[in-house]
Amino acid sequence: MAQHVPAGELDMWTEQVGHGPDVLLIGGLGDTVESWQFQLEGLAQRYRLTAFDNRGAGRTAMTEETLTVEQLADDAAHLLGALGIGRAHVAGFSGGSIIAQELALRHPELVRSLVLQSTWPVMDDYLRSWALFVRWLVGAAPGEREFLEWFFLFIYTPRAHNDGTVGRFIEEVLAFPHKQPPENIQRHLDAFLSHDTTGRLPRITVPTYVLAGGLDPTARPELGRAVAGLIPGARFQVLEGESHQPFQEIPERWNALVAAFWDEVES
Repeated sequence: MAQHVPAGELDMWTEQVGHGPDVLLIGGLGDTVESWQFQLEGLAQRYRLTAFDNRGAGRTAMTEETLTVEQLADDAAHLLGALGIGRAHVAGFSGGSIIAQELALRHPELVRSLVLQSTWPVMDDYLRSWALFVRWLVGAAPGEREFLEWFFLFIYTPRAHNDGTVGRFIEEVLAFPHKQPPENIQRHLDAFLSHDTTGRLPRITVPTYVLAGGLDPTARPELGRAVAGLIPGARFQVLEGESHQPFQEIPERWNALVAAFWDEVES
């Protein structure tokens, strides 16, 4: 089922599949429902999965006010309420992991557990410089293809570039009819650049699983380790040989790891 769902002030594009305990999937910078295709296809026999386009991405409209991570987290909470979901396992990657952190902090009653892929508590100087580079690149690149080719150098492994996986992803993005304008990407980046959960992460009490790609040059393992160290009882794992988005490059392994965690929480 894919449709616009009235939630708060927005009509949020939402896809829901499967049966079982509820899972909310939160995408990263500019990513839409489609970024979770391997999870929506691979985990629907065991869970009811809900994915959505964040405010200003894909088929969910951007609004005029300054965008904040708090606002994006509240959007997710409004969506859960609109769908009648009282509590869900929440998984987010990259910027979506930051939204997931904030959802657990602002609306703890809605979160059963957290999976945080490629995450950080606050951008360090290196990650901040990279984010500012992307902010410039999205406006300066001569075209969408060039932006994607350069941006994806940081997101996927050399393996995925060399075996054609990245080329296929680029063609899918270029064919996607619901484009996010560069200024929306820049507004999302601005929200993440100014966000810091360092002092509040110890307030998260739900079971938490933090994953990092060993080859990720952006949300590097030490940043994920810092998040896990601040959340009481959090589990941390480095996926050696992987980069920023292993849930797309090695979806079967990623799904198995995460499903085992959710099963453990459910039991």
